[in-house]
Amino acid sequence: MRVAIDARKIHDFGIGTYIRNLLRHLARIDPLNEYVLLCQEQDLGIAGQLGPNFRTVLEPSPNYSFREQIHVPWILRREQPDLYHAPHYVLPPAVRCRSIVTIHDCIHLMFPQYLPSKFAYAYARGSMWNAARQSERILTVSEASKRDILHFFNVPPEKVVVVYNAIDERFSIVPREEDVAGVRERYQLDHQFVLYVGNIKPHKNLVRLIEAFDGLRKRSGNDELKLLIIGDEISKLPALRRAVHSHKLHKHVRFLGYLPDDMLAILYRLAAVFVFPSLYEGFGLPPLEAMACGTPVVTSNISSLPEVAGDAAVLVDPYDVESIVDGIARVLTDPVLANDLRRKGLARAREFSWERSAAQTFAQYMAVAEPRKGGA
Repeated sequence: MRVAIDARKIHDFGIGTYIRNLLRHLARIDPLNEYVLLCQEQDLGIAGQLGPNFRTVLEPSPNYSFREQIHVPWILRREQPDLYHAPHYVLPPAVRCRSIVTIHDCIHLMFPQYLPSKFAYAYARGSMWNAARQSERILTVSEASKRDILHFFNVPPEKVVVVYNAIDERFSIVPREEDVAGVRERYQLDHQFVLYVGNIKPHKNLVRLIEAFDGLRKRSGNDELKLLIIGDEISKLPALRRAVHSHKLHKHVRFLGYLPDDMLAILYRLAAVFVFPSLYEGFGLPPLEAMACGTPVVTSNISSLPEVAGDAAVLVDPYDVESIVDGIARVLTDPVLANDLRRKGLARAREFSWERSAAQTFAQYMAVAEPRKGGA
């Protein structure tokens, strides 16, 4: 069997994590079948890190472009795979081989106002509609996302298969004491802090997080408490900058941008509490990463987040600033609760496995593909 996979978004924050771990674990469980990875030029060497049954081909088209609608099908006609896996919602109509598409969430349909233009909305809606209709199987990452897909697209429920995400195994490795001390010193983390990790996009609800942090500091009287936000730069969301300014939190809210996973794992462990008040998630990896690091988690009570968190997090109403304040305050002031969340979080994180997710995805490959005669 020959499987082609679009790996152009391998460096992205969420989908990139999905692609990297899927490829890594497919390489471990399947040394026989052939994998052809569509890559940008700078990633053409990744096959060498995976195995002899992996190879890369150049696909220079920008994501979400008109060019990919033409060039990806051309590549696939040349490579003749038995199956094509689009790990996000773009499946060009001209693709003629059997296909599986992963639709992680329906955020563009739930929150169209967050897209940059009407054209972007039309592209996203048209691409998702075509992918849902054209593919032989739709993979998604939570039961919540499956319900959204069935709500927006007229597809039979059995066509949509839930395969959970998981965390990178590096988050479960306890870092060396000297590395922890180095990160603490580098970022001058000599005070208690609240942590957020993720993109800076409107649906992540960070303006309300800033408002909740301001309310928390006023309620507790703890002038030393900090908020660390790791992800994009603040310039990508002007409303967030305005919120920091309006509450005079310049000295108490820090934006660190993107950080490598090994450093991120240390910051999770140093945080007093991890807060993720998102309005919508297909899955929501950061709360699970925090749990794997033994950090108490406060997250939203809507979308997929209760499904992922189980009973291992304090759930709050993300539309209610006071609810967010109360959730954080409970963890910071109740050591028994914090320790209980640490214990439950570690156990919850172990329930999700990329090895199992890759095996379930591979099973779908085998079910959908029509292998060539005489091939694997």
